[in-house]
Parts: sequence; structure tokens; C-alpha cells
Amino acid sequence: MSKDKTMTAVGEKRERLWNKEYLKVMMCNFLLFFAFYLLTPLLPLYLDEQFNADKDLIGLVLSGYVIATLLVRPFSGFFVDTFDRKRVFTLCFLFFFLCFTGYIGAGTLLMFAIVRTLHGIPYGATTVANSTVAIDVLPSSRRNEGIGYYGLSNNVAMAVAPSAGIYIYHATSNFSLLFWLSLIIALAGYLCSTTVKLPRRERVEGKPKLSLDHFFLGRAWLLALNICFFGLCWGVMSNYVAIYGKEELNITDGTGFFFMLLSVGLVISRLFGAKTLRAGKMTHNATIGVLLSLAGYGIFAFIPHAWAYYAAALLIGLGNGQMYPAFLNMFISVARHDQRGTANSSILISWDLGMGLGILIGGVVAENIGFREAFHFVAFMQAAGALLFITATAAFFRRKRLDLA
Repeated sequence: MSKDKTMTAVGEKRERLWNKEYLKVMMCNFLLFFAFYLLTPLLPLYLDEQFNADKDLIGLVLSGYVIATLLVRPFSGFFVDTFDRKRVFTLCFLFFFLCFTGYIGAGTLLMFAIVRTLHGIPYGATTVANSTVAIDVLPSSRRNEGIGYYGLSNNVAMAVAPSAGIYIYHATSNFSLLFWLSLIIALAGYLCSTTVKLPRRERVEGKPKLSLDHFFLGRAWLLALNICFFGLCWGVMSNYVAIYGKEELNITDGTGFFFMLLSVGLVISRLFGAKTLRAGKMTHNATIGVLLSLAGYGIFAFIPHAWAYYAAALLIGLGNGQMYPAFLNMFISVARHDQRGTANSSILISWDLGMGLGILIGGVVAENIGFREAFHFVAFMQAAGALLFITATAAFFRRKRLDLA
């Protein structure tokens, strides 16, 4: 074989999307989310049965990890960008795994609340590190497409794990078994993380020692504001859909099917959206995504029927599956190469902040006016977010992007 052909073959091999390291990173992400979400739908029941906690106290205990996750995101991006990325990744995963031992040993409600809150720290840090490592192992020519596919690992885990946890609990009525299973799955994820090989990173000369951009990507401020709108809508939907279905539509056991359709939409949308992301059509994908989600939230809010309930789930899944990977690519495209961790943490901070506001505002509106009005508010916020993106954010991104500079 000639030298030119050899170099061509090597180049093609390097540009292969489904390389071994990328697959290992996706497996780490799948195991991380599977271990975490195997327990999530059952923890309210556990707190009620084990500690006889009332609903307000259950909400307070379970919200602790959200606050911890939100607080640790900015520092996660800084550490991932500043220190040895492989070491940060594996250490975060190690602590994520070790926290599951706390659930097994927590004998009081206070101890459980402490463990759950502390678990938010390695959970938030590991999700940032994992997604940043995924970008590192992707070939640059396939990065947009690869980021879209990467999200499938947590989408599938979040679709399968809660159903698996509920099935195991109904079959065994044994919470300890579920805690041990999550511990073992998290251990498998940690062991997998230790085998990932990362390319060497070049040292960035002249990089400031400490600045705001180490903690939040200021160049992406309008993207961050826009994603807050969509996170808010998701927060209301994911937390109050079951109660709304039961009280307004008399749907008592359809929540599992709702989330299954939501997950199907996410997976399908990511699969079909990857091709246009590969072509660099980030604003195109985002526009389609926010409009599909708007249709879903609108149907859900203004057509109080069972068919609309389920149709909305599919549309919202399709919309978010297009929108979120496009926004993630946009955050990365306006960041320098040494700010990938910050870009990842910034979009997660914005999404988490929006979700937190959605849970708070949605609860207040539902308590004082009604659940239907809460979802009317959601439809309005989704429309406002879509309008902001189409009229301002898309053009803002085109001005700020660095990947084509």
C-alpha cells in the first residue's frame, strides 16, 4: 500500500464516529443515569413507608440533591477545564458510586436527607465531566452529530430505569435490593470510566488564572437565558403531569405510558436530528425542536382529553430531542477549546435553574389557581422562549460562534 493510501486510511479511521473510547463514554453515561433513576421514582414511597414522612417533608428531602447539583455545576466546569480531565472524571464517578452506600446505611430521615443532598454533588460533577470527555473523544468532523447521539445514552437509561425499578419493587417489595443494584451498576460505571483513554490536551498559553468564564460561559448569556425558558416548562411538566392527569383527566395509571412516549420521542428525534447536526444546522434543529415542543405543550394545556395527554408526550419528546442537542452544540461552538467543561456546565446550570423555577412557580400557580392554569402558563412560557430564539437568539449565536472563526 502506498504512503498516500496509508495516510488516507489512517485519516478515515480517526474520523470514525463510533470509536472504542466514545462507546465506553456512552456506556459510562448510561450506567450513571440508570443507577440514579432506578431509585428516583421509588424514593417518595420509601420515605413514606420507612420514615412515615409527610408529603411536604418528602419534597424537602428530595429537593436537596437538586440544590447541591446546581451549586456544583460551575465549579465542575472549572475543574474539568483546569486539571487532568481523566483524573477529574474518574474521581467524580468514584464519589458518585460511593454515595449509594449511604442509602443502605441511612437509618434515620436526617441521615437519608444528608446522603441524598450530598449525592447531588458528584452527580452534578460527573454529568459535566462525562459529557466533556465525550466531546474530547469525538473526531472534530463528527462532533455535532456525536453529541446528538451521546444524549441517547441517558435518554434510554431514563426511559428504562424507572420502569425497571418499579417492576423490581412490585416483585420483591425490597428497597435494600434496589439500593444494592444501584450501587453495583454505579460501580460498573466507575470501572468503565477508568478504562477510557483521552487524547492529550495542549496547554493554553496566556489563559487567565481566574475569571468568571471559568465558572460560567458569559459569551453564551442569551443562549443560557433562552434555555431557562425551556427548562422551566420541562420542570412543571415532569413534576406535575401525574397529578394533573389524575385530577383533571381521571388518568390514574397512565403516567408510565406518558413517560414512555416522551422517551420514544426523545430517542427518535435524536436519531433523525443527528444528520442535520452533522451538517452544522444547529439553529435549524433548534427551531424545529422549540416549535414541536410548543405544539406539544399547547395541546396538553388547551385540549383536556386523554388523546391530547399522550400526543403531547410524543411531541414534547420529539421537540426536546431536537432542541437540546442543538443548544448544547451552540454552547460549545461559542466557547474556546479550553472551555468545553464550562460550556457543558453552563447549559446544565441554565436548564437546572429553569427547572427549579418551574417546580416552584408551577406549584404556586397550581395551589392557588389550578393545575390547568399552571399548564396554560407553561404553554405561554414555551411560546415566549420560541419567539425569543427565532427573533434574537439564533442571530446572536451566529455572531458569537467561534468554531467557524
